[in-house]
Amino acid sequence: MEWTGARYADGPTAETHTRIAASPERVWELVSDIGLMPELSTELRSVEWLDGAAGPALGARFAGRSEHPSFGAWQTTSYVVECEAPRVFAWAVEDPEQPSALWRFSLAATDDGCTELTQWVRMGPGRSGLSHAIDRMPEKEQKIVYVRMREFEQNMAATLEAIRKLAEGAASGEADA
Repeated sequence: MEWTGARYADGPTAETHTRIAASPERVWELVSDIGLMPELSTELRSVEWLDGAAGPALGARFAGRSEHPSFGAWQTTSYVVECEAPRVFAWAVEDPEQPSALWRFSLAATDDGCTELTQWVRMGPGRSGLSHAIDRMPEKEQKIVYVRMREFEQNMAATLEAIRKLAEGAASGEADA
């Protein structure tokens, strides 16, 4: 990720991509399984559907518990804002109208039966834990945003690689590890 000088109010984004030798349907099973995500994340510790939801659906809510060395531990409620199997799964954190972050997995079938998987995040416009760090050190806002977006980019790349391994392992008949 290159330095952009972005501020939080700019709605900074990060995005990663990978090609997976598995069908979009198989990849969808993984990206829409919120219970799997803590196993693939360096920050997310646990996730659970709320309000009796048992799986992804437009408007469904889930609670996530996360931890970061600089920010401590926190819990958020997310709202599924896009859910089109096997194409897109997206959620807004805390407030669907003014989210602290918007996350999205996008899947596209390729001509050779593979899947192009993209994970994308936009910070803001609602306040988040990052807002509190910026409040404490406003003169460092651009650096704080840059470092956090680089973390997101690195963590998303690791998540996509783990999803790729799981999807391709299952596609080739190997047991999921």
